[in-house]
Amino acid sequence: MAQNLISLDLTDELPKFDAALDAIEQLMDIFVSLTPEQMRRLTKIGERSETFCRQTTAILEQNQQALPPGFDLKELKRDLAAYDALRPRLLRLQALTAKCADTRVALGSDIQTACYDGYDLLKKYGKADNVAPLQESMRSNVRRSSPAKVDDAA
Repeated sequence: MAQNLISLDLTDELPKFDAALDAIEQLMDIFVSLTPEQMRRLTKIGERSETFCRQTTAILEQNQQALPPGFDLKELKRDLAAYDALRPRLLRLQALTAKCADTRVALGSDIQTACYDGYDLLKKYGKADNVAPLQESMRSNVRRSSPAKVDDAA
């Protein structure tokens, strides 16, 4: 094979991988899932608004006497603490997800490149009768090695 970005056998690792995912899913039962409509309607915190929220929380903390009884400052502070605690874990999960996605792309590229190479070999050397049906079924799935040539005389 001309390309081998990754050589990977997950047979021994899959049970551990699945157990880790099961544990993460179980821990995340307390998290929420929002519909696209709910997500669209929510006010979202950004970099500048996060600064505003932190400053406002600090000022509210210093001026609790001005807050009405229905304003739950403790809940606001719990939400902010959970928000801060979640950030590095989310970054780790995103990095792991990206690594899995990159690995899958590399594997797919290795597979497709090897199949193209194999197909080219079959085209060149596969004159046996048992290869002809395979060649026929593969023709519709094969990439073009180069763009169609334009007739120079035209």
